[in-house]
Amino acid sequence: MELSHDRAPVDHPAGNRRGRRSRAEILEAASRLMAERGYAATTISVLSARTGLPKSAIYHHFHSKSGLLSAVMAHGAYDFYRAMEQAQATPPAGGSTRERLGWFLRRTEEVFMAKADFLRLHLMLLMSAEATDAEVSSMIEQVRRDGRAHFHRMIAEAFVAEGPEIAQAIADELDYFGMAGFDGAFIAWQADRSRGLTDQLAQLADALAAMGAQIAATRRDAAGPPQSSPRSSRAAAARSAPTYRGSDRLS
Repeated sequence: MELSHDRAPVDHPAGNRRGRRSRAEILEAASRLMAERGYAATTISVLSARTGLPKSAIYHHFHSKSGLLSAVMAHGAYDFYRAMEQAQATPPAGGSTRERLGWFLRRTEEVFMAKADFLRLHLMLLMSAEATDAEVSSMIEQVRRDGRAHFHRMIAEAFVAEGPEIAQAIADELDYFGMAGFDGAFIAWQADRSRGLTDQLAQLADALAAMGAQIAATRRDAAGPPQSSPRSSRAAAARSAPTYRGSDRLS
């Protein structure tokens, strides 16, 4: 029997809402399970048992386990970076570079503590065989690019007093170091929760401030002293020239 194509589609708002709700439930449960157990140990059967949804519903929404993982990472990254933007929306207008770096890193710490499952899963995937899957690898690379862009913006804003050109140069050199330092601090915190992140991030802020100051000094030295106009040069020479009066005047 042929289907008629001129009939208006039937909308099922209740069914759509249930579908969106079940998809969100799967994503939340999968995020927690993968962060706790790892990707390999989070089977579709385990996820089905945790959510109470049939496996067919999971495959309906995500088609495959790697598709589910990619969706988990995309959902987590969107949620994480949106929280980061909100937390750092109003940086301090004044203060030293070190104080501004400290402020940015404290706000970053707050978000990471609230979204620890996302970063834990991300780092686990980086060091696992699942990272070789093309879809998963692409998502991991995107998360790393976004993370590096965040650190670049943060460092450039912290060094804003150096002027836009030098601030950008400092951020270009230190964004990777900053992200690597944060990754390391987070892993160390996972190994020993008693130490916390705050002291480690204070040391990272110290290091970034010192390294950035050195880069700024090197850039200024390379640029040399500011060039003055011929008129200002003549005026400066006149001010520095000796004045002769009376018997001091050369004959």
